[in-house]
Amino acid sequence: MSSAPTAPAVPTAAARHPTRGKPVPLLVVGIVLFLGSELMFFGSLFGMYFTLRAQNNPGWVPEDIGVDAFRLVFTTILVLSSFTMQHAVSRLQTGDQAGMRRWIWISFVMGVVFLAGQTYEWTTLPFRIHTDSYGSAFYTMTGFHGLHVLAGLLLMLVILGRAVRGAYTPHEHAGVEVATYYWHFVDVVWVGLFTVLFVVR
Repeated sequence: MSSAPTAPAVPTAAARHPTRGKPVPLLVVGIVLFLGSELMFFGSLFGMYFTLRAQNNPGWVPEDIGVDAFRLVFTTILVLSSFTMQHAVSRLQTGDQAGMRRWIWISFVMGVVFLAGQTYEWTTLPFRIHTDSYGSAFYTMTGFHGLHVLAGLLLMLVILGRAVRGAYTPHEHAGVEVATYYWHFVDVVWVGLFTVLFVVR
């Protein structure tokens, strides 16, 4: 005696979408769009610099503008702070809240040291923003970058304040990711500025 045919199994929602993952937080999408607009802003500053350079003679760059130990040290500090900031995210993802805060504080101090070095250079250079076209370009480009560094430092303080109140977990840390992406952007922009202003003469 033959058995009755069985009805085909109806796939469940999970079976229909086995690879559906967690959606990207809107905060992360927002920072990506914001950094895209910031990239265009700094791109226009680089365009301004090269336009002015093309319109001036080869002696346009002052003699004391170049790669030296002072600028290399502070540039290295800023670049390394990007790695410490990323390590803070790694600590949080493993549930090490104290480690995350500690590495953000280290990144904060490194950013402050860099900004202090920039401030010292701004006050000791033999030219000012109104001296000539080079001074205008130099102070405009480094000044806007300095403002972005300051904004990143303030963002770190906000992250640290929220972390004390338990705002972040290994699974909910979009705010820390956003701050890290922003800090990486600040570092990459400075590498570009350093190359253009001090290496390419």
